[in-house]
Amino acid sequence: MAETAIAGLGMTELGKVYGRSPRRLAAQAVRAAAADAGLALTDLDGLIVAPGMSGGPGVELARTLGLRDLRLLTAMNAFGASAGAMVAYAASMISAGSASAVACVFADAPLRPERPAGAAYDRTAPEWHGLDGLRAALGFRSVNAYYALAARRHMARYGTTSEQFGAIAVGTRAWATGNPLAQMREPISLRDHQESRWVVEPLHLLDCCLVSNGGVAVIVTGAERARDLARPPVYVWGWGQGHPGHRLERGSEFGLTTGAAISGPAAMKMAGVTTGDITMCQLYDCYTYTVLVSLEDYGFCAKGEGGPFAASGALGPGGALPTNTGGGQLSAYYMWGMTPLSEAVIQARGDGGERQAARNDLILVSGNGGILDHHSTLIVGPHPKGHR
Repeated sequence: MAETAIAGLGMTELGKVYGRSPRRLAAQAVRAAAADAGLALTDLDGLIVAPGMSGGPGVELARTLGLRDLRLLTAMNAFGASAGAMVAYAASMISAGSASAVACVFADAPLRPERPAGAAYDRTAPEWHGLDGLRAALGFRSVNAYYALAARRHMARYGTTSEQFGAIAVGTRAWATGNPLAQMREPISLRDHQESRWVVEPLHLLDCCLVSNGGVAVIVTGAERARDLARPPVYVWGWGQGHPGHRLERGSEFGLTTGAAISGPAAMKMAGVTTGDITMCQLYDCYTYTVLVSLEDYGFCAKGEGGPFAASGALGPGGALPTNTGGGQLSAYYMWGMTPLSEAVIQARGDGGERQAARNDLILVSGNGGILDHHSTLIVGPHPKGHR
């Protein structure tokens, strides 16, 4: 399979960015990514769009950008797993000779000045009227409730504590202090975490991700071509997906294992590496819980030991496994799977500034979608595949 690389990264303003539609934000991100790579829009022959939850951009974006004669044009929605799936699909098509330079983009604008951020993805809103009525009557009216159930099950089975979740929040915020793009840069303590209000027990406010408007795009192309472009290539070593299909019923593994247990081994096998070779993680952190359970399922610690591993300080600045070095979705910005992917590109290029990790040889990037329904994994790095 021909080697591929990420050659361009484009990011709009992120956070409380009002007055721009998701399609406009997506177009801005693609233009910025192409310029970052040193490519003209006419050099692109592929476009993959991940539509957001608030009427995000679709394939009509190609017309907005003036792209013509495309060889690849599609929309792909695996929710937070979309970024990894888009890059994998783009890399596959490029390796097969079906495209040569593909833009992958996500943009959304759920924040509105007139309503609180917590209402952005509210399942009691009109767009969620298809939710099962019985579950809604029982109180499952938001994504938060389902993840709270998953977190509580992990706690009940393995003795995981709220303080261990808090250690993830504190370490992630410590990384965010060095990211000028982060929405939340004030350091927090474990006490701050414990005293933050409940969202749905056992999840405190500081266990939950931000809500952001904005757009992020990457350009995927062949590795040989990428070496001649404007920025250092970020080589794609491997990828995988996992869709466990857990049901909310007795005997299910819901909350205990995720699709990372499927996608992680697949990505590492393709890359020819093990967890011991990974020097940094950019994990999908819609909640602190998802970081903890993903670390277990990837094999960075044994099942049930994610809590002590996080509490050891391994994930924060100075830790053995730098994780979510830009502040992740908990503290930086929430761009679905583009949050961990964008930080991986920044770190692989050595552009992290004061938050740059000491080692960026191999970076594991995860995406999580739905209610633990979808998972994607990428392994990327600044060197060609096989380099040691």
